[in-house]
Amino acid sequence: MHGVRGGGGAPRILLVAMANSVHTARWIGQLGDQGWDVHLFPVSARPAHVDLRHITVYPAARRWRPELDPSVRQRGVPWPLPRGWARLEWVLERVPRANRAARLARLISSLRPDLVHSLEMQHGGYLTLESRRLLGGDRFPPWMYSCWGSDLFYFGRLPGHRERIEAVLDTCDYLITDCERDRQLACEFGFRGTFLGIFPGPGGFHVERMRRLRSPAAASTRRVIALKGQHDDQWVGRALVALEAIRRLGAELAEYEVVIYSAEDSVRRAGERIARTTGLRLSVLPESAPDEIVALMGRARIAVAVNISDGTPNTMLEAMIMGALPIQSDTISTQEWVTDGENGLLVDPEDPDDVERALRRALADDTLVDRADRLNERLTAERIDYPVVAPRVVEAYRRVLREGGDKIGVRFARERARDDVHPDGSRAALAASARDDGAAMSSDSQTDSSPGA
Repeated sequence: MHGVRGGGGAPRILLVAMANSVHTARWIGQLGDQGWDVHLFPVSARPAHVDLRHITVYPAARRWRPELDPSVRQRGVPWPLPRGWARLEWVLERVPRANRAARLARLISSLRPDLVHSLEMQHGGYLTLESRRLLGGDRFPPWMYSCWGSDLFYFGRLPGHRERIEAVLDTCDYLITDCERDRQLACEFGFRGTFLGIFPGPGGFHVERMRRLRSPAAASTRRVIALKGQHDDQWVGRALVALEAIRRLGAELAEYEVVIYSAEDSVRRAGERIARTTGLRLSVLPESAPDEIVALMGRARIAVAVNISDGTPNTMLEAMIMGALPIQSDTISTQEWVTDGENGLLVDPEDPDDVERALRRALADDTLVDRADRLNERLTAERIDYPVVAPRVVEAYRRVLREGGDKIGVRFARERARDDVHPDGSRAALAASARDDGAAMSSDSQTDSSPGA
């Protein structure tokens, strides 16, 4: 193995990711029985997720967290008070030698990981790029980037992001995506490293365990419509478009209950108004654990989720596992899973007429619903079941650990050649732009469900 640390011992992996995300926890869970030395640098001040196991986490302020598993170790400034730790991180972020990029650079220098893996672009990728600039490329380990949700498809079209995205993809050595669309986009944005494969954002799904939560009756006999309740005109959710389609159906839904999950306030209020004016049975799930949403999918005939951007949506995959017919936005990536009219229905997320037509068809066609259930049961078992995905994920890491040192040599040669072509230092200026703009980016620019929420 051409590790960066040398000297033998267990391979050391450092992930740069949303420590509070269940998707991060589930991805890392696939590595738990390999005997590797796994570390996590959080990209925000939010607390580490309780599902994390066998890992060392590096928050700026280390607090007592009795809810964390004993196998999770925290390293940071001891903080004995129940409050104030988030304020501390806010202050540190404004001190150049103490902000996240500087702390990450120092951690990489002292930890000497064999691999750095950024989960997601706008927080993990930009931050890793800046830490690499601070360290200098010749001291940086092999770098893997996992593309989540809207990283490229949405942000790549926004002013101020395209150049930062290109800087990350031009520099990182390895790439994972959750759909073929984003592999192609990454190449268009300048990625020239090694592509490791397509994997769901959280890794493999425990399909058999999940299906125990589903209703034993045929999917066509169910009388629940599940609706993802995210809507923000400044972001990607379009739940209000779907709610308008539901409102138009009115009395045709007399036998049905509409259940909204992950509801934002605007969607909650709109749903309550529709229930009052139409008599529709409509309820809003309070903030729910992931298993509760899976159970909802297991008693739903239809699962509706409309948004203008996503990768491979995790809730779509959960609906397919649990037998609910997905009515899903056509974001190109969803075509990799859904054949319209066969195992789901694809719609224009901005068009309530299109969503209404899809709902009417899904309500009327029992054969479609039951056939889709059978097709999706086989499809998800073949493509995303944990025993299928997890070994492939582990092998991807093993490949990087085997060839990482050689990859660094290739990267240096590429960078030297690029510098010869750009003697004015334009690429260095681009990295500096990524640093200055990336540090100012709000942590709310993406939700925790960004890997295909």
